[in-house]
Amino acid sequence: MRVFIYNGGLRLVGKSGVGQAIFHQREMLRRARIETSHHWLQRAGAVHINTVLPDSVLVALAAKLLGRKVVYYGHSTMEDFRSSFRGSDRLAPLFRRWITFCYGLGDVVLTPTDYSRRLLESYGLKPPVYSISNGVDTDFFAPDPARRDAFRRRWNIREGERAVISVGHTIARKGLPEFLELAAGMPDVRFLWFGWTNPGLIPQEVRQAMEQAPANVTFAGFVDRETLREAYCGADAFAFMSHEETEGIVVLEALACGIPTVVRDIPVYAGWLRDGKNVYKADSTESFRKRVAGILEKTLPDLTASGRRVAEERSMAAMGEQLRTIYQRMEILAEAQPAAVRQNQVRA
Repeated sequence: MRVFIYNGGLRLVGKSGVGQAIFHQREMLRRARIETSHHWLQRAGAVHINTVLPDSVLVALAAKLLGRKVVYYGHSTMEDFRSSFRGSDRLAPLFRRWITFCYGLGDVVLTPTDYSRRLLESYGLKPPVYSISNGVDTDFFAPDPARRDAFRRRWNIREGERAVISVGHTIARKGLPEFLELAAGMPDVRFLWFGWTNPGLIPQEVRQAMEQAPANVTFAGFVDRETLREAYCGADAFAFMSHEETEGIVVLEALACGIPTVVRDIPVYAGWLRDGKNVYKADSTESFRKRVAGILEKTLPDLTASGRRVAEERSMAAMGEQLRTIYQRMEILAEAQPAAVRQNQVRA
C-alpha cells in the first residue's frame, strides 16, 4: 500500500520544524521500503497530514470520504503556540479548539514525544495517539572536525575565540531574549543565532531586543542544512533556551553532530535527555551561563558521545521501522512484514 505525504502549506512551514518533519517522513518511508505516491488519488491507501491549515482539513475530509486512512501529525500544541507570534497568547485557547478538531480527523495521530502525546490526549482526542520521534539524519548530521575551520572562516571568528550557537525562530518561546542576556554576560564569546521569522509576526518587545542586541551577537538568518551542519560541527557549544517544545529537531541535529549541548530543563526532555549524562540542563539564564562556561573552559565532562547515541536511536532508519509498526497496528499496511524494532518502542 502506498502512502501520500501531503505538501500543502509547505511554502509557509518549510523553514520550520514542521517543514523539516515532512522531509524526514519521506526519508523514513524510503528507508523502511514503504512506497510513496505523488498524489493521494494514485492508489495511496493512507495520507500523511502535517499542518493545521484549512487546505489540510479539506484534504483530510476528502480522504476519509474516499476510504483512505488519515495519519495526522500532531506537531503543534496550545502550549507551544503561546509566546510565539503576535497575538498568540490571546489566540491560544481558540488554537487548541482548532487543532483538536483537525487532529480528530485522523485515524491515528502521531506526535514526537510522550510529553506531547499526554498533552494531546488531555484535549480529549478520539483517535489513538502514538509518540514517535521526528528523527534525525545521522548520516548527514555527524561529527566532522574539518568543518570547524570552515565555520570559523565563514563567520569571521578570531583565532582562540569561542562560539556558542542556537537555532530556531526569532521568537520569545525559543528563548531569544534569554539568549541575548546570556551573550551580554559573556562578552568575550561569540553568539550566533540561526533562524528567521517574518518581522511582521514578531512582537514589538522581541524586535526591540534584537535591535539592541550585544555586539557579540550575530543573527545568521535562515541557512541551508549544509551551513547549519557546519555550525553544529564548528561551534563550541549549543545553547537551546526554548521554553516549550514537542521535541526539538534541532536538538537532535546538534547531538548527532557531537556539539556539547545545554537545554532548558522542561518536561518534554524528561526521560530521554538526562542532565549530566547526554546533555546539560539549566533552568535560568544564570544556570545556562554556568553550564556554557563549564563547557567552554572544559571543567565539565564531555557528554558528546552519549549525546550522539541519543540521536542514533532516533535515526531515519529506526524511525522508519517504528512507522511500519504503527501502520501495521492501524491496518494501513495490509501485509504483515517484520519490524526491526520492538513493539514497546512505539508507546501508545
